[in-house]
Amino acid sequence: MPPSDLSVAEEIYRGLASLLSLLWQWIKGPGMHKAAVAAAVVMRQVRRNLTARRLLSFPHLLAFFWMLLLLWGERWIFTSHVSVCDWKNWEKWPKDATPHHLVLIADPQILDPHTNPDWPSPVLATVVAVTDRYLKQGYHALLHQLHPDSLFFLGDMLEGGREWKTRQGHFVDPKWGSRGRTAKEQRWVKTWHRKYGDDFWLREYQRFGNIFFAPWNDAGSKPGPWQRGRKLVASLPGNHDIGFGAMVQLPVRDRFQAYFGEGNRVDVIGNHTVVSVDSVSLSAGTSAQRAEHDLSAIYGPVHEFLDGVQATKRKMAQNELGFWYGIERGIKHKHNVEDLDKADLTRWPRDPGPGAADFPTLLLTHVPLYREPATPCGPQREHWPQKKGSNEKDPANAISVVAGYQYQNVLSEEDSVRLVKSVGNVVHVFSGDDHDYCELVHSDSKENVREITVKTMSMTQGVPTPGFLMVSLWNPIDKDGKPLPGAPEQTVQTHLCLLPNQLSKYMNYIAFTIFSLIILAVRAFFVPVLRLTPFALPPERGGASLPIYKDKIEPPITSSSGTSNGGGGGSTRWAGKKGKHRHRWSTDGSRGPRITINEDYYDGGKAWKTTTTRGDRFSFKVMATEMWTTTWRVTWISVLIWIYLIRNG
Repeated sequence: MPPSDLSVAEEIYRGLASLLSLLWQWIKGPGMHKAAVAAAVVMRQVRRNLTARRLLSFPHLLAFFWMLLLLWGERWIFTSHVSVCDWKNWEKWPKDATPHHLVLIADPQILDPHTNPDWPSPVLATVVAVTDRYLKQGYHALLHQLHPDSLFFLGDMLEGGREWKTRQGHFVDPKWGSRGRTAKEQRWVKTWHRKYGDDFWLREYQRFGNIFFAPWNDAGSKPGPWQRGRKLVASLPGNHDIGFGAMVQLPVRDRFQAYFGEGNRVDVIGNHTVVSVDSVSLSAGTSAQRAEHDLSAIYGPVHEFLDGVQATKRKMAQNELGFWYGIERGIKHKHNVEDLDKADLTRWPRDPGPGAADFPTLLLTHVPLYREPATPCGPQREHWPQKKGSNEKDPANAISVVAGYQYQNVLSEEDSVRLVKSVGNVVHVFSGDDHDYCELVHSDSKENVREITVKTMSMTQGVPTPGFLMVSLWNPIDKDGKPLPGAPEQTVQTHLCLLPNQLSKYMNYIAFTIFSLIILAVRAFFVPVLRLTPFALPPERGGASLPIYKDKIEPPITSSSGTSNGGGGGSTRWAGKKGKHRHRWSTDGSRGPRITINEDYYDGGKAWKTTTTRGDRFSFKVMATEMWTTTWRVTWISVLIWIYLIRNG
């Protein structure tokens, strides 16, 4: 280091040393004294507040009712809503049935900068925290009250997953889709691609996992009776996760599948087959852009999956029956390294062929199947619910058959028919995307299959009352997969479970806030009028001695006849009776002290005389002080309770 730089460093060091020395001297001197004084003041205030009269006062009673309201709004309300949906309250199986309990969650769509890019960061952070907490509370109640055997998500796990740049691969909008963005998105897309990349997406994935994956076994990992185990599947992509149709970007889809799982899959639960199909990629095969561009990389894997899905279903059903009935169908190869041309592959699992056991199938798709415009969704739809018994066209109650940038409300007729026909033996379809409940039976071309579009679980997706769908599966079968005698004809029962309406909860908070202010104002008004004991503490008086006045220190000099003598002489100061100090405390010859403490300093030892004047039964200053003190006390106690409830789940 050059000498000049060294001298500068020494000067800086000396300056810092001097500053620290002065700070230490101040702490040891005036600073320590001020700290001691402050601590003494605090302790005096604590002692003044820790009296039975203040602890059992009206403001604390009101704060207790606020605690009950907050416990109801932040804890008990979710438990009470979900407990009403208990399986035994709506299942209609025989008494000895052991159904498989499945829950379907649609469109949790955790919020991010894509939600509303014009929101300031503090506003977005607040909204994100509130909505994440709502999802956590609803999910926690779901797991602990219902304890499902399986849980499947129906897509749109993230709000802007398709927008966040990938670590590798080409990431720009296709030419045919960039103009479809809204004006707001066009202003922000370059900023998104610059600021939010793969690291941000991974944090969002972790955030989703903290809400839904981590608590999965909190209520216990043991499944219900006669169930192979508990299963959670979140691999079905939505248009917010990877895009829609011709706009799906392969790097985005690859990233989604690498972390959430394969979008096209077959699962066996409760003697039913669940087939999940990536319908957002499937839609690229019937899009208008297919005639001009090669989109096979997008829809090709879905077509390949659908071509072989029935064989996959039969093989999985065969394996399931082998597990329950002990039929040896497993692979029994020795651990040898063999040449592929010489290896015996006859023992590999093979499709048993048409006619083999095939369980009733549930088809899961993010986008609902096609239906005629204005087809009603039924009375349980929250938006303009349909009148019971009415089958007429109802545009307000229906899912609108429209499309736009990165979305399409329903699949095309061609894709819908292809899905049902290819999967085969479909007894029920479940979808998401619309955010509201919709139930209908499709046309003959789709084999009259019943479809339920599941409500969103999020409080910020345009539906005041979120929810989820409960599905009960019971299909008793023999070793060949045939129904046992007495088995039900309908093996699927469903129930819509509604979560709390947050707007209603906040309205209750607002109403009780207004009530609290009114009742505190009424009490503050009557404190000076009825001479009630005030909650506000009087200001502390300086010094520890009683008030002293000049006429009490120097009593008037009296003569032997008891009259005053202003001229005064020491010999006649205590005249009137014999004895040097006989009337030391009295000027009228009576016994007792001149200063009556309970009358001059206190008001009966209970209420301070400073609260009112003797001739005035109302004091605006007293009322205002009482109103402020009681309101502040109730406010900070309630806010601390609310923060505790939020931070502790």
